[in-house]
Amino acid sequence: MNIDGREVEISHPDKPLYPEDGITKQQIAEYYVKVAPYMLPIIKDRPVVMQRFPEGIHGEAFFQKEASEYFPKWIKTVTVDLIKGGKQHLVLIDSAATLAYLANQGALTLHIWLSTRPHIHKPDRMVFDLDPSEDNFDKIKRAAWIIKATLEGRGYSPRLMTTGSRGLHVIAPLKPNRDFETVHKETQAIAEEIRQREPDLLTTEARIAKRGKKVYLDVARNSYGQTQVAPYSLRALSGAPVATPISWEELEKLQSSRQYNLNNIDSRLRGLN
Repeated sequence: MNIDGREVEISHPDKPLYPEDGITKQQIAEYYVKVAPYMLPIIKDRPVVMQRFPEGIHGEAFFQKEASEYFPKWIKTVTVDLIKGGKQHLVLIDSAATLAYLANQGALTLHIWLSTRPHIHKPDRMVFDLDPSEDNFDKIKRAAWIIKATLEGRGYSPRLMTTGSRGLHVIAPLKPNRDFETVHKETQAIAEEIRQREPDLLTTEARIAKRGKKVYLDVARNSYGQTQVAPYSLRALSGAPVATPISWEELEKLQSSRQYNLNNIDSRLRGLN
């Protein structure tokens, strides 16, 4: 594939990485090139953690943080400090060619930091991850509306994204002028305030066995070095669902976090133009 003047070879292009859906590695690379204009402005300058599935979604998978030494020199990286000491070199995605190259590595799902290279220790977003404890998406939608109202009451302008799995992310953009610890404490306080107000709907209990049928309100990813699934990233689930930014107006009719996928995302993207 010749992309942006870079030659990206897709090895074993016909290899099915989503066997039930017949979706091949070549199709995945083409998908990421197609969504690059929508994805890149959001993930640019953010350290990336790759979730790789070299044998497909049913094969052995692993998370990769450190950029491989064999990656071509045009793949950009950023050096970050580790909490326990030392440093790590993470990938930065600034081009469709990089997305295609990572797809060839079996990186089906991409996860991004909540901060960017210029302000690596100061997040520019806070994320509330809503995870259902039962198969009841209406509860997730109710919880999202409640978080939206709470955040707006604090002066934020929250946005919404399907995770492509089971839940939703409510994301509040921030000015990168506070450290992760400060922002994390605020998200914990907001989550606890909402939980106390809606004890029958929401829980902040990390242990699955203690959540009952409540929606889990997770704010743990608002810490240094934690990540969220990248917008327009594929998920390693049958049907090839896509984590998709949506408007609040769309939430009412949304049926599932997996509503958008590799096969139907085209019509949605056309509607954004």
